[in-house]
Amino acid sequence: MPNLEPHAAPLSYLQAGAHVSESVDSNIQNTLGGSSVQTITRGEGSIDLRRLWSNYDLSLDYLGGVGYYAVRGVGLKQIQELGAAQKINWKRGNLAVRDAFSYQPEGTFGSSYGAVGATGAGLAGENVFFGGTGLGTLGDVPRIMNLTVADAVESLTPKSTITAAAGYGFVHFLQNEPGTTLSFIGDSQVSGQVGYSRLLGHHDQGALVYGYQHFHFSTGVDFHSHIIQLMWGHRISGRMDFLASAGPQFTQINGLLTPVAATTQNLNNPACTDTLTQQGLEVVCPTNDLRISAAGRGSLRYRFPRLELSLTYDHFLTNGSGFFAGAESDVVRFSASRPLNRVWSVVTDIGYSRNSRVLSNSCASNSATTSGCQGVSANVFQYGFAGVSLHRMLGRTLHAFASYQFNELTFDRSFCQGTSACSRSSERQVGTIGLDWIPRPIRLD
Repeated sequence: MPNLEPHAAPLSYLQAGAHVSESVDSNIQNTLGGSSVQTITRGEGSIDLRRLWSNYDLSLDYLGGVGYYAVRGVGLKQIQELGAAQKINWKRGNLAVRDAFSYQPEGTFGSSYGAVGATGAGLAGENVFFGGTGLGTLGDVPRIMNLTVADAVESLTPKSTITAAAGYGFVHFLQNEPGTTLSFIGDSQVSGQVGYSRLLGHHDQGALVYGYQHFHFSTGVDFHSHIIQLMWGHRISGRMDFLASAGPQFTQINGLLTPVAATTQNLNNPACTDTLTQQGLEVVCPTNDLRISAAGRGSLRYRFPRLELSLTYDHFLTNGSGFFAGAESDVVRFSASRPLNRVWSVVTDIGYSRNSRVLSNSCASNSATTSGCQGVSANVFQYGFAGVSLHRMLGRTLHAFASYQFNELTFDRSFCQGTSACSRSSERQVGTIGLDWIPRPIRLD
């Protein structure tokens, strides 16, 4: 993907910053059906380093601080983020190694401006495929997330290029959801891609890409996915580019626990487990399953003189965001930013994800709070957000902001099976004001 932004000045620098914000939250504990208006106060410090050599480019970004949740049982929560990127250039290609680490007091997909989101380090557009993130959040549950990606590009001819990338990501939950026995599912993911691309004209480019994903979950379940995609990209005048990719996806699930007939052979199989149900005896045996589906991505970016727009769509297997042991996810995001004048600017961000479980429900019943249940006993969850923020420069080093964001998490009707009534959704409205102090950078050249 080409860069639509103007090239930054080739400078080596060190830059520090301080950030404070105050939020009013309509559902501060982010619970299903919850409504408790409270405040969140955040204070953070940051430091950014960029060091340039003739063929090397190093970037380090750190942000750390605390957030105070004004509700009993929550209180102070630490916030840590670290992003690192090292790029090595040579005559006909380059190699980049990037890492994004975060310790968050809750999920960050669609966090309002002023709340801490995932440290990008250039990974924001890749983590749907490579993992190390979440596409929905419930409760104030601390988590550690990390994504490491290495990618290389080598030009074979002026018109053809080979690309390769490998990534490792993980999500680790540090506690269960407060007030329930629900246990979130942690995961680790190994991913890789290799592709061949060729210029088809002055504005068009085509590619053939193979992708691989291996998911492993804290429940002990794992599965593999293989993807083959055709890609087409179109660019006009350096202001607009469009990318589309699609192809088959083959998912191999080994050791899937499946109810089978209670035959003599299955009853004598030591790998099978006998269970009692309301209908009588049931036998659960590990089986292998090959599933064929589709995967794809679309991206449209446009840069006007005073307006920037970005629209992306992804359809891949993801980690299930702690609710499922793997999910088939559709993710849509739209963002726009525009300066109103020399000191005022406005930014909007809208996102939506729909996630269907890959593996059958492993909970003992259909209750969301069953003792020993890992994940959520639903088949689908949807998460959406819409936010807008207004920014004003107060000088060369200080700027203020105000934002509003609406978030909603919803599970399908299977979440409430077996109960007379239950809440399947969590709505959350957050208003934030804050200040950023970022002094002039210290040049290292």
